[in-house]
Amino acid sequence: MKALVVETSSAMRAVLRRILSMRGFEVSEAENGQQALDILHGMGKADLVLVDWTLREMSSLEFITRLRHETARDAMVLMLAPCEPGMRELQRALVAGADDYLTKPFTSLQMDEKMAQAGLIWQWDGHCDKQDIPCR
Repeated sequence: MKALVVETSSAMRAVLRRILSMRGFEVSEAENGQQALDILHGMGKADLVLVDWTLREMSSLEFITRLRHETARDAMVLMLAPCEPGMRELQRALVAGADDYLTKPFTSLQMDEKMAQAGLIWQWDGHCDKQDIPCR
């Protein structure tokens, strides 16, 4: 699976790259929206695009809108990663095409939960059904 991390902070990009790589993703990075669009055009399909709220060169909303205009909604999971987001901004991002959001700071467990909800990874909760169905 492929992921693109669109993040202004190089330190945060490195953290996200490590988390995603440990979960089997091939990770590309961009520090602004235009660079991210260029990378996506070159790489083809991404399974996950994780977007910082404070992008340079274009706003996150503009990036999300342009990305969703150019690609099918089901082609990828687009997750916003804001710091202290306002509800109005989150609603605008979701309407523009973001699938979900993960508020910074977050733990890798919280990120796993969001990716599992999106169907990108399996998340084992430590429990099995009483039926003869193997745990995932």
